[in-house]
Amino acid sequence: MRAIQITEFGGPEVLNEVDLPDPVAGPGELLVDVSRAGLNYADTHQAENSYLSKMELPLVPGGEVVGTAGGRRVVGLTNFGGYAEKAVVPEATAFDVPEGVDDLTALSMVVQGATAWLLLRKSAHLEAGESVVVHAAAGGVGSLAVQLAKKWGAGRVIATASTEDKRQLALDLGADVAVDSTAENMTDVLREANGGRRVDIVLDMTGGAVTDQSIAALAPFGRLAFYGMASREQPTPVEPGRLLVHSTAIAGMWLPHAFRLPGGVVHRAMGELFDLVLAGELRAVPGGEYGLSEVRRAHEDLRARRTTGKLVLDPSR
Repeated sequence: MRAIQITEFGGPEVLNEVDLPDPVAGPGELLVDVSRAGLNYADTHQAENSYLSKMELPLVPGGEVVGTAGGRRVVGLTNFGGYAEKAVVPEATAFDVPEGVDDLTALSMVVQGATAWLLLRKSAHLEAGESVVVHAAAGGVGSLAVQLAKKWGAGRVIATASTEDKRQLALDLGADVAVDSTAENMTDVLREANGGRRVDIVLDMTGGAVTDQSIAALAPFGRLAFYGMASREQPTPVEPGRLLVHSTAIAGMWLPHAFRLPGGVVHRAMGELFDLVLAGELRAVPGGEYGLSEVRRAHEDLRARRTTGKLVLDPSR
């Protein structure tokens, strides 16, 4: 089968197209004929071995696929192996795709959609009327989080994005206001965007100064849900005593941990997300399709923050 393999860690240059034997599914696993694989910012960390779970070489990267397995159409998560014509997916992280949901939308829901759901429901515990800041609002998670926050009763959704086109997309998706993510002082920008008031919730995957300044913008009992570090810059360590100043909270969220929760939380999230899609109340934003031969360009685009919405990989070309 055609696949992308890396034999040394690094940037886009380490992604090489190769021919490999088909993988073999074991007990409790599905062998999926991949129609599309998801491209995520986390994949760039996987390629350089800076992700939360450490990788071993040689490695076929990619953590999400959609396709067919034994007559079923499924979308699923795999630790690695997604950038290929065939992939093995654990049954526990596979979801049947309802009729009427296309490949891109299915892939958008399984990582980005579930992440947005969990951030708002479990990490930030959104309550009706609260203000919600969505950083990188034109991205895969951000574009869905804007829509979900608005649907679930947020009083004011404040989007941040780096270009006018991205800010307009966030507004089109339901954000009440969109501000420049490259602003020098994000604390002042967020408070101004919220009518001079501190904000209740921030969804942050940036890191560095943006995280520091977002924490400083939180209202009493405000919450920052942290789920990535696209800037590759660590925020300033927060002493617990600083949280008392405004009774604020900081939560981290990594999707794999959600599968350990009792009650099938991720399956419940996926069911709700697919229902919203089928009802026309939630839409995925297409961000571009790449062939296997274009995977280096895809990673370059991701790292340069040139993308919006959901990116997918077509293993057939």
